[in-house]
Amino acid sequence: MSFKNKNVLITGGSRGIGKAIAIRLAKEGANIAIAGKTTEANPKLEGTIYSAAEEIAKAGTGKILPIQADIRFEDQINAMVAKTVEVLGGIDILVNNASAIGLTPTEQTEPKRFDLMHDINIRGSFFTSKACIPYLKKSTNAHILNLSPPISLDKKWFGKHLAYTMSKYGMSMIVIGLAEELKPFKIAANALWPRTTIATAAVKNLLGGDYLIQRSRTPEIVADAAFYILQKSAEECSGNFFIDEEVLMQEGLTDFTKYAVNPQQNLMTDLFL
Repeated sequence: MSFKNKNVLITGGSRGIGKAIAIRLAKEGANIAIAGKTTEANPKLEGTIYSAAEEIAKAGTGKILPIQADIRFEDQINAMVAKTVEVLGGIDILVNNASAIGLTPTEQTEPKRFDLMHDINIRGSFFTSKACIPYLKKSTNAHILNLSPPISLDKKWFGKHLAYTMSKYGMSMIVIGLAEELKPFKIAANALWPRTTIATAAVKNLLGGDYLIQRSRTPEIVADAAFYILQKSAEECSGNFFIDEEVLMQEGLTDFTKYAVNPQQNLMTDLFL
């Protein structure tokens, strides 16, 4: 499938994996709407929706639309989708990338953090998908791609950080449900997850600092995997839980050295794998 003139909406698109996917698809001629909350510079966060939009615009020739939106709130979701359709002309691809993380055991998980993870990861992804479905139905090869892991009932993933695991598996359950529900409309729903940790603000600020960043890959490996997934026929490719490495290997790519932040360091396997 050609991405030329395809309209893509990406939540959490101002940095990290979301921005990398936006740049990758913009290079192929897609029109991109990125949604995020950051409109002013923050020393702990990379860029804003506006600086990201400028960077994405330099990569391609399509329309680029930055939208300030907090997907915890339905009115902002609906406004985000309406603005995307108004400016770009429709929606062919939705990437549910926005996510919140907190790797705390139950006794240390505050209600505010629990609600944040579930409101963004599950609720936000669900209602963003809902708002996009009427427009995806009009596309000739529509896709929903969630950045969420394959579901495993291995107890270690629940015992270490129950609240976060519930929220990410909730995103994955959305994939299973929508793949079946939207099959008659030829709308694909798939999930993508990295084999290794990815160098993002969450990894740097919340999980392991520079130590873990040095043992991570860049977001571009996930973006390249998304590029190949979203090319596939919606009728033939739905309900899958893809791992970035495996997607690239199926495309004949076996040397992932260029994605390593520091090729001299051993990589850290991501959660849920």
